[in-house]
Amino acid sequence: MNSRNRILTTLVAFFSLAVAGCSGTEVSPGDTKKSESTDISTAGTFPIVKEPITIKVMVKANALVEDFATNRFSKWMEEKTNINVQWEVIPEKAAQEKLNLALASGDYPDVIMGFGVSPAQQLIYGDQGVFLSLNNYIDKFGVETKKMIQENPYVRDLISTPNGKIYSLPQVNQCFHCSYPQKMWIYKPWLDKLGLKMPTTTEEFYTVLKAFKENDPNGNGKPDEIPLAGAINAKVDEFLMNSFLYNDKSHLFLNNGKVEVTFNKPEWKEGLTYLQRLYAEKLLSPQTFTQDNNQLKQMGENPDVPILGAATAQNMGVLTQFFGKSGRWLEYVAVQPLKGPGGRQIAALNPWGLVGGTFIITNKSKNPEAVFRWADTMFNREVTLNSVFGRPEQEWRWANQDEIGINGKTAIWKRLANFGQIQNIHWAQTGPSYRPNDLRLGEAVEKDMVSQETILYKESKEKYEPYQIKAENIVPPLFFTSEQASEIADLEKTIGDYVNEMLTRFVTGDANISTEWDSYLKTLDGMNVKRYIQVYQDAYDAKYKKK
Repeated sequence: MNSRNRILTTLVAFFSLAVAGCSGTEVSPGDTKKSESTDISTAGTFPIVKEPITIKVMVKANALVEDFATNRFSKWMEEKTNINVQWEVIPEKAAQEKLNLALASGDYPDVIMGFGVSPAQQLIYGDQGVFLSLNNYIDKFGVETKKMIQENPYVRDLISTPNGKIYSLPQVNQCFHCSYPQKMWIYKPWLDKLGLKMPTTTEEFYTVLKAFKENDPNGNGKPDEIPLAGAINAKVDEFLMNSFLYNDKSHLFLNNGKVEVTFNKPEWKEGLTYLQRLYAEKLLSPQTFTQDNNQLKQMGENPDVPILGAATAQNMGVLTQFFGKSGRWLEYVAVQPLKGPGGRQIAALNPWGLVGGTFIITNKSKNPEAVFRWADTMFNREVTLNSVFGRPEQEWRWANQDEIGINGKTAIWKRLANFGQIQNIHWAQTGPSYRPNDLRLGEAVEKDMVSQETILYKESKEKYEPYQIKAENIVPPLFFTSEQASEIADLEKTIGDYVNEMLTRFVTGDANISTEWDSYLKTLDGMNVKRYIQVYQDAYDAKYKKK
């Protein structure tokens, strides 16, 4: 089976976590270097080194972590491994700039962690020897890494360059409901009050929004209802366009192995026409195109009476406050993908559950073998729970035999404290960790207890999974050469800005869809959209096309 078919087959079986083998990749002798420390213990045993060593780690700041240096999990890892850390914490807003400066100047540490280093940078600095290839370390010391890859073969595909090199360890978080990022949430009490059924088509959705606008569902006698809204990072088009053609954030899809874009298709024009109709009849809030998520949440949490009928977001916590005083997050329910005029009804799928570029070892490291083992440890199930949630028996515990998980199966663990507060106990999802689907859905829940996770699982399972896009239509994460990355960056910025601008103008009526569509297409051609597609095609073929 070639690489392309293997990854597609794996994606189809993604949630069943099919187990397959993990074989090493041939690398040249210069790809790795020996640790100066000679007292490294056998892989999988602790401490990692007999005598303590210190490593330098540059990490992107996490708003939920007070201080990495004094953090309880940091101290726990030091005690377990005998590896001490000298931390350099970079503010989130300055992270990419600082990383670029450090790499350009040569003033970088042993480890770069939590930056999501791009595939392009991995290729550039990997080829230069600045980032060490991890293939041999995985083969020799990767007890937990190999186990993770054996359970999820697609991980190796996604973290490997086209020539098979691995320069970074990922964070793997198979969040089931996150795999369906494009959801629509509707205020159920308004449907009930007006005697409306849950909409299943674009026309039925239009009818519901019109009723929300005209029939005073909040009962205050004022025309203050907002039938539908979104935000800059919660775009209504990402959900509604899937009633006309497959569309996700990238606006890319595969058609029989060929990369195509959505925004120059006749179906895109049809979707814009539908959105313009909603806007023209004041069913879609004008603030949709300018407000951020906090402003959207202010709509959802309007004091006194609810005013927001529907909104697009990955989860209802984007438009309401989880565990807030209003309790409205419990009253918004998901709308299944709407069937469009042509019969299309698609749920976009992001099956990867992977953040690449999470952990990189540089050539400054004097003990790369030990450093790799330090990172490999974090993929262990118990270590991951310590890293992400905190202390056993305090923030989490192993489940009892009679406890049931979110997915209705025997539970694996139970949460004892809410996640999301500023603390100094754990790393709050910074760094390598491994939360497979069975672990996330194996969280114990009380029988008949309503929780954020159980609601999101049920809504995603029942309303989105049945309509998910086929795996062979999804463009996977790709590695670009430095030349390709530079070219794509310019094209993506120019084309992306124009597409977003014209979407807003077409929908708001500032541009006429009927008379200006051809001009829009010509402008895209002038921006070299064909070259943009070709670069993606070249990168895709380099990795997945059968040689």
